[in-house]
Amino acid sequence: MTVAIGAKLAALIPGRVSTEVDARLSFDVDASVRRAHEIVAEYDRRGVSHDRLLIKLASTWEGIRAAEQLEKDGINCNLTLLFAIEQAKACADAGVFLISPFVGRITDWFKQAEGVEDYAPDKDPGVRSVREIYEYYKTHGIETVVMGASFRNIGQIKALAGCDRLTIAPKLLAELAADTGSVSCVLQPSGISRNGPVRMGEEAFRWGLNNSAMATEKLAEGIRGFDADHQKLLRILDGRL
Repeated sequence: MTVAIGAKLAALIPGRVSTEVDARLSFDVDASVRRAHEIVAEYDRRGVSHDRLLIKLASTWEGIRAAEQLEKDGINCNLTLLFAIEQAKACADAGVFLISPFVGRITDWFKQAEGVEDYAPDKDPGVRSVREIYEYYKTHGIETVVMGASFRNIGQIKALAGCDRLTIAPKLLAELAADTGSVSCVLQPSGISRNGPVRMGEEAFRWGLNNSAMATEKLAEGIRGFDADHQKLLRILDGRL
């Protein structure tokens, strides 16, 4: 059913369709790779070639390793639930096609933790996280696409103008369309560093992620949420078939 819907979308848009691997496989490299190949094969049977697809995986260590293998197989990946620079660095090492750092979910966590109602765009923790990742990628000549996601307001979007890609909800697109103010390009590459990036090993990845309560909690919460939505859909389908 997922691929059938994705194939319909592919017929309506000129770009790529993201299709997610079951969240329950987020800690299983081999199973994630197998499932991704099954998804791609099913799309192929429906006339949608692999260059129109992105396989969506959670940015766990295992998810990133699965993506690394899939990229070598010619299957591009979208790494989601990305909250920490360690995840972004590991995705770059893996040659991942695209990452989706979650701006709004980061901001939500810090609002609750710090008892703050709102942040100015330049002080917004979610915005600052994406800016850090973007700067790291561009400074080191990393080609992985940075696609900011999970926005709460148009101030966050404007503060990331110039990012490679942004995924924006219809409500916020409408607000942007009605906004008559000017928008300047905020994110611009500052030049390539002579020093290459240091590869992110598993120990450093897990330690860095563990040191961020926000990233640890939001990653785990996101995986649970994706699985809960999946199970809800299965129950709905079971009741109708």
